[in-house]
Amino acid sequence: MYIRRKWIARQKRPIVTVTGSHSKTIVFGVISSDGKQLFRQYERFDSQTFIRYLKQVKKKFKKFVIFADRATQHRSRVVQEYLHRNEDGMKIEYFPVGSPKFNAVEECWRQGKHKVLSNYYPNFQSLRHMISQYYRTKRFNLDIKKYLLRSTN
Repeated sequence: MYIRRKWIARQKRPIVTVTGSHSKTIVFGVISSDGKQLFRQYERFDSQTFIRYLKQVKKKFKKFVIFADRATQHRSRVVQEYLHRNEDGMKIEYFPVGSPKFNAVEECWRQGKHKVLSNYYPNFQSLRHMISQYYRTKRFNLDIKKYLLRSTN
């Protein structure tokens, strides 16, 4: 776990600006074995959004095996039907339960969280724009084979 500490005078109270908004953004991402990557940002995390993302991945990679966690949105009936209809070009494999250490994309989320969320943004749209820019321009250069071959011990 990464804990970020800030220095502040003992007599002062930290001030954090909040908007009270419950807005959220969702980012899907893949990294290929040859280092290509595709990140896309969406407003919802549901099965239909995941299918929209899979269509983008198919457009870029044509044929692929995607590794995903076991989120309900990744395993739903509509996703399974979509994968069955497109089984000639794509396949999904699921990571073991509670094993983010096998997922190289988790490292991308960790780095992005540190780089993007440690800054102030005047509004949610600015934050969304910065997230989009970060994942569009950042090259992670991760060896996904090392992640997939890690020991479960």
